[in-house]
Parts: sequence; C-alpha cells; structure tokens
Amino acid sequence: MIKTQVQLSEEDLASLRRLAAEHGVSVSELVRRGVKQLLTSHRGLPPGEKWRQARAVAGQFRSGKRDVGRRHDEYLAEDMR
Repeated sequence: MIKTQVQLSEEDLASLRRLAAEHGVSVSELVRRGVKQLLTSHRGLPPGEKWRQARAVAGQFRSGKRDVGRRHDEYLAEDMR
C-alpha cells in the first residue's frame, strides 16, 4: 500500500472516528472502503457481477400477487405514489 495524506474538516474526522469505532475498524480502513466504493460506482461492476447479483436474489421475494408479470407497471406506479 502507498501512504497518502488527506485533509478533512474537524467534523468529518470526528464522524469518521465514531463510525470506525462502531464498526471496529480504523479510520484508514473506512477511507479505503469509501475510495473503493467510489471507484467501483464510477467504472461499474466487474463483468458478470450484475448478473451474479441478480441471480442471487431472483425468486427470494414473494408479493402474493399472481399477475405481476402482466400488471408490473400498474403495481410500480401504485408503489411510487
């Protein structure tokens, strides 16, 4: 790993320290995770990862409705109100 310096406001550093303590990790680890998340969101997921995630949750939830395939737009509009 390469060491680098980052300047933060006092408030942000205090918040990071609290969060790090809650999760039992260092502030540096939280910063690394944040950077990784930012970089991943900007370049997208690795090839095939979206499909892997979608397959992992497919069929995990039940609405109790038998016509979702036909009326999905109506149900979505209802839920978005």
